[in-house]
Amino acid sequence: METKLEQWMNWILYDQLVSGQINAPKHVLGNHDYGKGQVITVFRPHADNVKITSVTGKSQMELIPIGDQGVYGIYIPKKKFEGTKYRVVTTYQDGSTVTTADPYSFASVITDFDKYCFSEGKHYDIYNKLGAHPMKIDGVQGTYFAVWAPHAKRVSVVGDFNMWDGNLHQMQILEACGIYELFIPGVEPGALYKFEILSRFDELIYKSDPYGNACQFRPETASIVTNLDEYKWKDAEWVEKRNARSREDRERSPMAIYECHLGSWKKVDEDSDDGYYTYRDLAPMLGDYLKDMGYTHVELMGIAEYPFDGSWGYQVTGYYAPTSRYGSPQDFMYFVDYMHKLGIQVILDWVPAHFPRDAHGLGRFDGMPLYEHPDPRKGEHPDWGTYIFDYGYNQVSNFLIANALFWVEKYHIDGLRVDAVASMLYLDYGKQDGQWCANQYGGNENLEAIALLQNLNHIMEERNPGAYIIAEESTAWPNVTNFNDNGLGFSFKWNMGWMHDFLEYMKLDPYFRSFNHHRLTFSLMYAYSEKFVLVLSHDEVVHLKCSMINKMPGDMPMKFANLKTAMGFMYGHPGKKLLFMGQEFAQLREWSEARSIDWYLLEDESHKRFQNYMRDLNHLYNKYDAFYYNDYDVMGFEWISCDDAQTSVVSFIRRGKSAKNQLLFVCNFTPVEHSGFKVGVPCAGKYTEVLNSDAEQYGGENRLNAKALTAQKENINGREYAITMELPPLSTVVFQYDYKESAETGKTKGAPAKKK
Repeated sequence: METKLEQWMNWILYDQLVSGQINAPKHVLGNHDYGKGQVITVFRPHADNVKITSVTGKSQMELIPIGDQGVYGIYIPKKKFEGTKYRVVTTYQDGSTVTTADPYSFASVITDFDKYCFSEGKHYDIYNKLGAHPMKIDGVQGTYFAVWAPHAKRVSVVGDFNMWDGNLHQMQILEACGIYELFIPGVEPGALYKFEILSRFDELIYKSDPYGNACQFRPETASIVTNLDEYKWKDAEWVEKRNARSREDRERSPMAIYECHLGSWKKVDEDSDDGYYTYRDLAPMLGDYLKDMGYTHVELMGIAEYPFDGSWGYQVTGYYAPTSRYGSPQDFMYFVDYMHKLGIQVILDWVPAHFPRDAHGLGRFDGMPLYEHPDPRKGEHPDWGTYIFDYGYNQVSNFLIANALFWVEKYHIDGLRVDAVASMLYLDYGKQDGQWCANQYGGNENLEAIALLQNLNHIMEERNPGAYIIAEESTAWPNVTNFNDNGLGFSFKWNMGWMHDFLEYMKLDPYFRSFNHHRLTFSLMYAYSEKFVLVLSHDEVVHLKCSMINKMPGDMPMKFANLKTAMGFMYGHPGKKLLFMGQEFAQLREWSEARSIDWYLLEDESHKRFQNYMRDLNHLYNKYDAFYYNDYDVMGFEWISCDDAQTSVVSFIRRGKSAKNQLLFVCNFTPVEHSGFKVGVPCAGKYTEVLNSDAEQYGGENRLNAKALTAQKENINGREYAITMELPPLSTVVFQYDYKESAETGKTKGAPAKKK
């Protein structure tokens, strides 16, 4: 005669449970109403005895085996235990006893609205639901786990809290959305875990958590339970002020960006692959250095978790976890907080263009293509050996957009720099014929990626109006920094065209520069087509490209003079500025992620003086708004002379928000001194030298314009007035002046227009 338990039991689900193939274990396990009573069942395959007790322990009942596979249960004729208000006491064969709340008695934290929004690709806080979240439910402390794996037969949480046994915590699938979830009592921050996934092909796969907030230090690959709410932020005023800033405010503010790879900025132990300083160690060292050097922003390479040091962080496996190489998530929060205390904005490199094939990562996550496009012509980079996200899949685009918001909202990051945007926009990027397929209109534009980027930029602007997103986009794609005309809507764009032309020009022997003068001046033809950032990034000082100083021609004194001239011209050119670490003191060797940059060079006077030059150039940049206020307004820049190819001298003016403190730049790109050099100026008045790259403190020969120069009425460069100056060889000289009306016309030609 069947017992009540046997009558209640679904034996098909029972078989799936004990064989490890069930996707809905809550249909079998947990607390269930049955008639006027209740059934409580648990799965303890290695138990000797199982009991349930009241929370107080006063009432206790022994469970009986159901079959011989480790399932235990009890039928209680009159309902005795409400919901989760009981505990399971398990005595194992080794004599140990464990008392815990029943994971299968807890209701789902994920609501129907969560499921709907995620399926629509519009759940921008999904990182608060998926992943591992320490919390208290019904008075029970534990961790809530949730993962999206729609193709899986079964998903389990395995970790150091359950002997990595996939039978013990099989997860419950939520209807119609492919999310698996389970609250596990007693799991605390610091616990290691993975998801054990049984694929449709009966393959067991072990994956790190796509939404995990911390990971083990490489080469280990488990995720780590952590509580991001533990850290107490001190930058509330900073964030409030940031979010009060408009897009125009950002464009009219200084941006002197220091691009930095934390692991090789400074190392504790040069002889160790793991000799890293922590985020907390680096915060004061790097922050105080940046403050002293006059940088306004720091851009961090490779913070989201990645397995291979040599990828520099551009092959990500943990999109929601700062790399454990330098400490915990809370340590990274401290780092950001410290930068904000110093007034330094933090930019993070972000990589939505592709992800690696590492077995524990996103690739073939549930045994089938999920995060990557299933068609290899759209889902794989043949040259890079990586997968491409399926941008048209709602849950995948949700993953990426929510991730961008996560870094800004959870870590208070000020801006994101999006890597390899061109590879996202073009279906045929890096591919040969037959390796790609056209869009629905027959073109090579990736329409889904375009929609993702547009949506991302709109949502970021709405939710975090003070944050910004920068595109590393290397083609002539139109309207990258414009919301109009089907634009992508980025805040800024790296000016790769300027970088290429400028470096090609600077590498030339000065004798040949006159024949390549267009490389120096052409960028002004398109300088206002986008909101550009001028970049001399890490990509330009690796892979046999030489460091910046070694790109320059000539002997060492000539190299230094060339580089100072180049940096002066770069800072005068319209657009925000970015320079990679080490180049501010003329690093000699190419950069390597395996060692610190060459700080010992500062013991050499030439490198120390070049660092002094860059420090003063940054501080001058911050002092005079003519450097940056009108970066994206044509009235902010005007050539004085741009066609004197024979002498390779260019001169131009920069204007700020008023007629005062305007700047005149004169750049000499040949090793020829011009004594008594005449240059046209925009108005009468005094012209005071505020920077001369030939100054002795910068390693030059001190050929200065020590006294303020008075403009004389003389027609030079098509101007009514001119100054006569000393122009050293290979130099940038900057003068400050206040614009004055012409006595003849009474007009303020060249003065800034008044804003309505």
